[in-house]
Amino acid sequence: MISEGEKAPAITATASDGSSVNLAAPGQPLVLYFYPKDDTSGCTREAQDFTALAPEFGKAGVKVVGVSRDPMKSHDKFIGKYALAVPLISDEDGAISNAFGTWVEKSMYGRKYMGMERATYLIGADGRLLKAWRKVKVPGHAEEVLKAVL
Repeated sequence: MISEGEKAPAITATASDGSSVNLAAPGQPLVLYFYPKDDTSGCTREAQDFTALAPEFGKAGVKVVGVSRDPMKSHDKFIGKYALAVPLISDEDGAISNAFGTWVEKSMYGRKYMGMERATYLIGADGRLLKAWRKVKVPGHAEEVLKAVL
């Protein structure tokens, strides 16, 4: 897990829009949001909220990218179904979520399992972590992140 002020891990991933995202040197401010699963209620709402604010993030020169462990085929269906304007990264091998500490032990009905913690990171153009939001609640979150980048 990385802390504010530290350098993001030297990982480069390809997003659903074909762009290459270098976390350690993104070249522009980057909002990286982690979510559990494509096409579930909370994750859909979060993606729609970031999509609605995509023009404002763009005007501020900030790229927004979502990350889950779903395969790219699932991401493509998710993007198409909801006309999402935010590119998604498939972290099937867990390299990104492990580096950011978002792959955590969860518990539901007394059963423990590993899953994605909903979290968002604001990474500066130089790759330094500027702000972290952990255990995110979806309502109002995208707006809160936008306020932080303006």
